[in-house]
Amino acid sequence: MSSILPLIKNECIKIIKKKRFYVVLLILLILVPIFTYAQMKSSELSRDKFNGDWRLELQQQITDNQNSLGSNRIPEEWKKYRLIFVQQLQYYLDHNVNPKEPNGVTFTREFMDNSISLFIPLLIMAIASDIVSGERTTGTIKMLLTRPVKRWKVLLSKMITMIMFVSLIILSTFAISYLISGAFFGYVGFNMPVFTGFQISGSNVDMSAVHAVPQWEYLLMQCGLIWFVAVTVALLAFMVSVLVKSTAASIVVMMAALIAGTILTNMASAWTSAKYLFMVNLQLTSYLAGTPAPIEGMNLNFSLIVLGIWALVSVIVSFTVFTKRDILN
Repeated sequence: MSSILPLIKNECIKIIKKKRFYVVLLILLILVPIFTYAQMKSSELSRDKFNGDWRLELQQQITDNQNSLGSNRIPEEWKKYRLIFVQQLQYYLDHNVNPKEPNGVTFTREFMDNSISLFIPLLIMAIASDIVSGERTTGTIKMLLTRPVKRWKVLLSKMITMIMFVSLIILSTFAISYLISGAFFGYVGFNMPVFTGFQISGSNVDMSAVHAVPQWEYLLMQCGLIWFVAVTVALLAFMVSVLVKSTAASIVVMMAALIAGTILTNMASAWTSAKYLFMVNLQLTSYLAGTPAPIEGMNLNFSLIVLGIWALVSVIVSFTVFTKRDILN
């Protein structure tokens, strides 16, 4: 382990010198205030419309969604989602809990939830997509491999460093979201109850396992799932970075996969085999909130196993190719 630590330190210095992590922070510092301001204006409009009565607003949402169920212009798939949404809103209403109470913690929870499948993976790619291919492009990988260090140790140091920065990006996203949104909505809401445990079966919601948890506990579970998704995407990007010589090609491949996953998630209900693709399983936090899975039969354990297998295969392929390939010529 002592021989790997200097390599990890060297990799950290290289990532910091490239300033890509600072670019990620800058993106967050620019976009989060924009999203926060948009949320604030939306909250103000709702408050003015319903005189600050969140129960009245929730009842209006329930009525609007129920009325839309009779429309022939709405696809049956969308009707199922709305029917489930109505049942969950009614549960919150019956238990006198505002699911979208405006505060810094609620905004952070929703922002992290909406970022898990595309925004955060795109931030991760800034670090992971060129960690190997970038050195092959510049030629520094040849210099590194001429040192008396085994190849697997070189690659392991890169992978550990990447996971460290992935964790730092998740932590930074949470911290920046909370600090900025808290300035608008207040730094409160950690003890606000959030319901989880909704069991979806077709268009019906089983409420028997539903229980309230404080929002801080919900956030811990949420961030754990987001971290797992981020590491899986990072390991896949890591593998692509090993397989291709060009950083640009590595980024394009991963961007195409992530965008395709966003499209498939909305269209793949009839293609059941798509549930084995990693892109369709990224929205892990939806299982906490009780959102229907994109394909019937998917659940949290299934998605964790699928992502775990993709991550494991990525690591095996990366180390096999890197240790066997003739990189010096």
